[in-house]
Amino acid sequence: MPENRSGIDYGRKILNPGTLLAPLPAVMVSCGTPEKANVLTVAWTGIVNTHPAMTYISVRPSRHSYGIIKESGEFVINLTTSKMVRETDFCGVKSGRDMDKIKKCGLHLEAASKVGAPVISESPISLECKVVEVKPLGTHDMFLAEILAVNVDGRYIDSKGKINLQQAGLMAYSHGEYFSLGRKLGSFGYSVAKKSAKKNRR
Repeated sequence: MPENRSGIDYGRKILNPGTLLAPLPAVMVSCGTPEKANVLTVAWTGIVNTHPAMTYISVRPSRHSYGIIKESGEFVINLTTSKMVRETDFCGVKSGRDMDKIKKCGLHLEAASKVGAPVISESPISLECKVVEVKPLGTHDMFLAEILAVNVDGRYIDSKGKINLQQAGLMAYSHGEYFSLGRKLGSFGYSVAKKSAKKNRR
């Protein structure tokens, strides 16, 4: 086993099963209607299919938003930025049963294009989703959903129509902590691209 001079063993350790996949997006999920909306923060989310574009969120049945999403069959996944970290955390630990979290956080809402649930204006990208299946898994139920539209803040779209999210200051969640995303390291496929193309990808 690898050891340093102090004799500490740095070999691999086997732990009990746990949710240690990281980093994950800490997203704010809006639900309900613009007139009566709620927001909850989740990190158990991701992409599950390309065509049709599909995603999921996993929510505890005890959460206030759970019933809203199950009844409406719609929600919006709003990506978060470093500037939104306090609001993101607050909406993850406080319940919409007890207060208007949107008003408390000073967030602003806009109508979505395809679903009844609203979009958070401060979010650089919002995914408008329609639930296709609810799957009980244990502590959480998974809402499998089709992405009906991608709502993008125009500030992050250049003249060629390319989305430049590196300018948005996105953040991530890792084992109970929030982190700002760092510098760009490369683009998909750069490791096998020709030299001339590699320069353009970096």
